[in-house]
Amino acid sequence: MKVWSVKQVNKQKALAVAQSMDIHPFLALMLDIRGLDNENAIRDFLSEENGFSDPFLMKDMDKAVSRINKAVENGEKICVYGDYDADGVTATALLYSYLNDSVGADVMFYIPARETEGYGMNKGAVDKLHEKNIDLIITVDNGISAFDEIEYANSLGIDTVVTDHHVPSRELPPAVAIVDVNQPGDNTPYKFLSGVGVAFKLIMALEGEYCDVDFLLENFSDIVAIGTVGDVVPLTGENRALVKAGLRHIQNSDRIGINAMKTEAGIADKKINSGTISFTIVPRINAGGRLGLSEKSVRLLITEDEDEAQQIASELGSDNSDRQNIEKQILDAIDQKVKAHPDIVTDKIIVIDGENWHHGVIGIVASRIKDIYDKPTIIIGVDENGEARGSGRSVEGFALCDAVFACTEYLTHYGGHPMAVGLSLKKENIKNFRRAINNYCRDITMPYSKLEIDCKLNPATVAVSIPEIIQELEPFGAENPSPLFGLFDLTITEIKFLSGNKHTRFTLKRDDTYITAIKFGMTSNEVFYRVGDVVDLAVTLDINTFRGQESLSIFIKDIKYSDCTNEAQINDLRIFEKFASRCPLTYEEAQSILPSREDFALVYRFLRKSGTFTQGEYFLLKSLDYKIKMGKLRIILHSMKELGLIYWTQGLYGSKIELRESGRVNLDKSIFIRKLREVR
Repeated sequence: MKVWSVKQVNKQKALAVAQSMDIHPFLALMLDIRGLDNENAIRDFLSEENGFSDPFLMKDMDKAVSRINKAVENGEKICVYGDYDADGVTATALLYSYLNDSVGADVMFYIPARETEGYGMNKGAVDKLHEKNIDLIITVDNGISAFDEIEYANSLGIDTVVTDHHVPSRELPPAVAIVDVNQPGDNTPYKFLSGVGVAFKLIMALEGEYCDVDFLLENFSDIVAIGTVGDVVPLTGENRALVKAGLRHIQNSDRIGINAMKTEAGIADKKINSGTISFTIVPRINAGGRLGLSEKSVRLLITEDEDEAQQIASELGSDNSDRQNIEKQILDAIDQKVKAHPDIVTDKIIVIDGENWHHGVIGIVASRIKDIYDKPTIIIGVDENGEARGSGRSVEGFALCDAVFACTEYLTHYGGHPMAVGLSLKKENIKNFRRAINNYCRDITMPYSKLEIDCKLNPATVAVSIPEIIQELEPFGAENPSPLFGLFDLTITEIKFLSGNKHTRFTLKRDDTYITAIKFGMTSNEVFYRVGDVVDLAVTLDINTFRGQESLSIFIKDIKYSDCTNEAQINDLRIFEKFASRCPLTYEEAQSILPSREDFALVYRFLRKSGTFTQGEYFLLKSLDYKIKMGKLRIILHSMKELGLIYWTQGLYGSKIELRESGRVNLDKSIFIRKLREVR
């Protein structure tokens, strides 16, 4: 459950800008909402010009170019050392292709295996490269923290040029050159490049004084766009220029591997946008690294053999399906854990562990659990040797890395940034780590999960023209999200389940206007709304083209009852969770969730009338006409379960409440009630 808010817009200013710049008024409104409220900023944003800064503004770029040129001229053996995610894979393919095809260097590439080698450089890999007589390693999307490994390479006579975009976490490594937009002393005006973006700037520098950026974009922007979107960096400035160019070339690509991947994914004849890359192409490239070796993902992007491209594309598609199945298996296992121990999701930071959960998938699972409960989440997989590795995802506004770094006494390895973390620990320390990380945030007020709607729309005015107008804002992504529109006070008239119960289609009306909208990934088990309910929708709009005819597609991102105030319910739930976590309550807090006998009677009568209730607690509140708040309802249900009045199971996919045949009970015997009454 998220707190909805509608962004502010200066309509008069937007309309004035629309007139002076001769752009559509609705486009001007969307630009104003994004903070683009003056003509110069708007021209820069909408411009088709590239606008790349001089790559030699980057610290050490001159040293990097000098050392690489020397290696090429002297026929030295070069290794491009990458990473196993989409950013690292594309950066590797980009720099390898340039050095091999455009410069004629003696070059190879190396991607560490995720399961056995982990992220970044390692000494075992350096030994392998030494055996291959490598003279120069060029890192892409890694290396800024590889002090020991680069020092070891130096001892073997191997030079290293680091290209990276991560923030240095320790002393800079002893490399020949370090090209990183986030290192101290770097003067690059645009600081949000991905690893493949930094590699592209390196190629610009290697091209020298007569660099033709348009030529480089024509040849490489398709690869760069995939990595830039995949790394979820802001799609502003130079990133926006890279992705805009890349989308054009992916749409009409002459790169065999990308075409093979499009065909395998069933998108060869469809319009390619940043969403297509994010949800179709990037997962396939990442799947190779999650479940096997990313080397084949690199080969797919550089091959000139159609048979090889089709074979690898097929393998990556299969890997992606396997990844989805493994993800589902872990989520089902977590569902069972939550049903057995529902208190694990009342913590401020959810920490859940399991045996032999695939380390390449737990990050995706953490993101899913975070979305379900709107809480920072860490998922830990334990191998047969008792070694545990975890991956965490946070909510906006809470630095999960700070919480993890405060618990290092229980960890063997750790790292990350505010929104995502990785860690390792011994199995026997998981319980203490869970307790410690929640003690860290005991007195911290967690930020709300927010859903920011660009503007409200009248259903009667929703038409194909709207997504046509906002196409000028593309590509969408981080810092430039696809516009989210609010459709309010709609009555559900029909609910249908599509594609074997994978998705749900709602038909709704307001006044005399009917619309249909699809919620992807919502199964019948997760649909608690009924025909006749009045709801609000947060939606995105797109154009569907079929047999030359265009129609409007409406996709639901969130849905809620029109008369539900999410913020009030979340605040009340937090008081209950504070109580459930044994944190001290104030007298006022305790009283706010302490139910009366009349409250118990209201819930009991409803359950006796309805029989088994499977729609979840938020929908039970609605059924009770919000006469009881969420905190009180949770206390009532826990007390009724404790006293044997109900069966109540809670899981990821909803809850089930069933009234038991029972005689009269004494509510005063509930430990929940007694403890609340003890608060003074």
